[in-house]
Amino acid sequence: MDYQAFITIVQQAADIAGEQAERAVCPTLQTLAQRISKGEAEDLAGRVPEQLRSCLQHEGPRSRLSLDDFLQHVEQQIGADRPTAEKVTRGVFAALWSAVGAKEFFDMRTELPKDFQPLLDEAVDLAAKPPLYDELPPAKVSLREFLDRVGRHGVESERAGRAAEAVLETLAMRITGGQVEDLIPLVPRELRPALRRGMSRSGARGMQMSPEEFLDEIARRERVSKDEAIQHARAVFAVLHETIGDKEFNDAVAQLPNEYRAMLLQEFA
Repeated sequence: MDYQAFITIVQQAADIAGEQAERAVCPTLQTLAQRISKGEAEDLAGRVPEQLRSCLQHEGPRSRLSLDDFLQHVEQQIGADRPTAEKVTRGVFAALWSAVGAKEFFDMRTELPKDFQPLLDEAVDLAAKPPLYDELPPAKVSLREFLDRVGRHGVESERAGRAAEAVLETLAMRITGGQVEDLIPLVPRELRPALRRGMSRSGARGMQMSPEEFLDEIARRERVSKDEAIQHARAVFAVLHETIGDKEFNDAVAQLPNEYRAMLLQEFA
């Protein structure tokens, strides 16, 4: 990612002028560099645009800033009020996620305390939504057609969208980032953020989940019963298979154990 693309993401995510975004980025990254380990700051610096690498250098002791302290520091550095400092910080994290990738972002977030986590999740959600991130061509199947097919597999039409997002996000948590990246261009553009969120939350490593835990995660995200979750998962997997073809589908689910196939993939049931 180049420097201007990074600034544009901050500008769009924070809903501020480009000049303001440019003035705010380095102070925010400097504050972050104080809060994380030197090694992690160096890892991030190696992946951001060259003009911003010096902003992630910090030679002093690591600080223990809470989120409130962090935002207060950003306020003072950029001369803004708290709401603006929070928007800027969220925007910088969104740009950082886009620049460094899910795995490195996950490594960074493990060094930040719990009070940062909701803001980091919001940043990932922002970064995953077009036009901040998605420059890929459209998939062969539109969102409407994809959801219509999910409906034909027994999911109520008003629930099809939520079901597709919940199942794809959970699948992206379960498989590795490389496989998720291969899958992203094949699904409708509107469903790609769900895959990116799942990949980010697993750090692109692929989380170990039993089939029951997989269904529990879908049920929690969709706010449905376990019985509904398994019905919706089967429907979305079936439509995914129909729309992307045998080879791509088999590649996408290659890391799922046989128990998943017996429970979720209808052709193996």
